[in-house]
Amino acid sequence: MEPYRTMALNNAWANATLYAALAALPEGAFTAPRPGFFPSISKTLNHIYEVDLYYIDALEEGGLGRSVYDREDITNPHELGALQADADLRLTQYCAALAPEDLDRRVRTERGHNPDVTEKVGALLLHLFQHQVHHRGQAHVQLQDAGIAPPQLDDFHLEDGRVPSARAYFE
Repeated sequence: MEPYRTMALNNAWANATLYAALAALPEGAFTAPRPGFFPSISKTLNHIYEVDLYYIDALEEGGLGRSVYDREDITNPHELGALQADADLRLTQYCAALAPEDLDRRVRTERGHNPDVTEKVGALLLHLFQHQVHHRGQAHVQLQDAGIAPPQLDDFHLEDGRVPSARAYFE
């Protein structure tokens, strides 16, 4: 079960590292137009957050389904960062409690075309981690476009190259 817990920790660390870099943004830069799939850093990070909410709710069988998308975008990076950290903690706690038999359990992932779609927990977690990495990479480029040096986000897993800020996640 270790890879799932470690990926959840990596996700929490990468998000915290990225949000820390946002502190250097000047006023208005978080919502300013940027190149990318989503038109601003704010839109990109709100998308990551709400998709995390959607899948974490599905994993926890909370029953919120697509209603997690019925919210206004958060345009304050500090507020969004705090909410993302809460979601990251939920995901980390979920993964830390996983047992091998949980990976094949199916959970409901309400879709627009079918409210009763189910997915295996293991596949859903892998998809969620991939989704986070994919869009965090886009935010990374948008941060650079805003004139801020984007932080290193891939030195987490290997002991030899692990950045100091990631070491605490392994203690």
